[in-house]
Amino acid sequence: MPHWLIYHPPSAYQDVESKDTLAKAITAFYTGVGMPAFYVVVQFIQVPLASTYVGAQTRSAGDKPFVRLVATHIAHNYPDDDAVLRAAGETFNKLLTAQIKPMGYDWEFHIAETDRRLWKVNEFTPPERHTDGEALWVKENKAVPY
Repeated sequence: MPHWLIYHPPSAYQDVESKDTLAKAITAFYTGVGMPAFYVVVQFIQVPLASTYVGAQTRSAGDKPFVRLVATHIAHNYPDDDAVLRAAGETFNKLLTAQIKPMGYDWEFHIAETDRRLWKVNEFTPPERHTDGEALWVKENKAVPY
């Protein structure tokens, strides 16, 4: 699963539409490479201004909102290849820049990868990439026996 945590101040992502737009853009990337939509979990976590420090300083209500995005990839990991990882980082940078820059926010993101052997969905071991099991999960958009 790609799991995205989006930490934001009260002045950012105040409405359902702005959250929906970002969550759909993130999900579209993963479904575009063949993953089931239900693999993608995006959670918006509002953090009070006084609880976020950047450079040992909090931001005030008059400052640009600072948004921190943390993604964990479990379903499929990139190969340990510098060129591939940099290209993937740039792909996500373009996706996020298109969504966040127009809003006038400052942002930072990183992606961590977890060993998929430690992952279960509703008791099932998720199917391997490009298998009949994965195709079934894409079709059903939920974890089912395969």
